[in-house]
Amino acid sequence: MASHLSVTDQRAAIRHPVDYNVIADYLGRGDVDFHISNISATGFMIDNAQNGERGDRVIVSFPVIGRIEAYLIWSKDNRAGFQFERIIRVDDFLEMIDQLQPNPRLRRRR
Repeated sequence: MASHLSVTDQRAAIRHPVDYNVIADYLGRGDVDFHISNISATGFMIDNAQNGERGDRVIVSFPVIGRIEAYLIWSKDNRAGFQFERIIRVDDFLEMIDQLQPNPRLRRRR
């Protein structure tokens, strides 16, 4: 059953490249390894997706913000985009990016 998202789809949000491995709690499937390759204040993309469907729910943990629920918005080949169930506060997001992408040359300009 597809979920109704409380946050509008904002794929135009600025994405930050990251190299972050995390075990996601994929509701209905259990623990699944995710490799997150980019993140924004509204969601993230993985590049090791396997057979997800739009509306699937996951819970992931990030530095600073902790556990957060996200919904599968799109998938193509081995990539999938997830939208957070809520928008991350700007100061928390920037602190999280500093921890996920410690090389300042790889961070997008703020």
